[in-house]
Amino acid sequence: VQSLDIPDVKLITPAVFRDSRGYFMESFNLKTFYAEFSFRDFVQDNESLSEYGVLRGLHFQRPPHAQAKLMRVVMGEVFDVAVDLRSDSSSFGKHVAVRLNGEKKQILYVPRGFAHGFLVLSEKVLFSYKVDDYYHPESEMALNWQDPDLKIKWPIHEQKFILSGKDLSANCLKVMPHYKQEEWED
Repeated sequence: VQSLDIPDVKLITPAVFRDSRGYFMESFNLKTFYAEFSFRDFVQDNESLSEYGVLRGLHFQRPPHAQAKLMRVVMGEVFDVAVDLRSDSSSFGKHVAVRLNGEKKQILYVPRGFAHGFLVLSEKVLFSYKVDDYYHPESEMALNWQDPDLKIKWPIHEQKFILSGKDLSANCLKVMPHYKQEEWED
């Protein structure tokens, strides 16, 4: 388990056992996870299939329905971004970005209080993740992926992006509601 530039966001590199038949790995083990992290139980698994240039995010759910996420790429590659939305955090408005792919099998943990998104870099990507609160449409929000204050350097030109209507009309951080760290944990 490796802390990233924002220490609450973690990159997990699992043991992958490869042989002539393929590979085996534990993508999740509750006992091992609880030894590293303290949080509520995961309640929902999600999966998406996307093509090159699809940008999903930057999404989050407002308190009290905020979600921690445990994410991995099963097939393909993404540029994955988490933005700190905790207004009293020293890293508020800052982001971390990593490449996740099906070959390395790394897993990204993003706690509550972060917006999350990914940009597909391969022809297709199969993306899988767990969340610790149920989907709550009334709490769902999108942070503008091109907000200049975030200073995200996306690895492909934005003319190649494929975006949803929600992501095209997302607000910048300055006009978003702000919540302190303890509000995200309720």
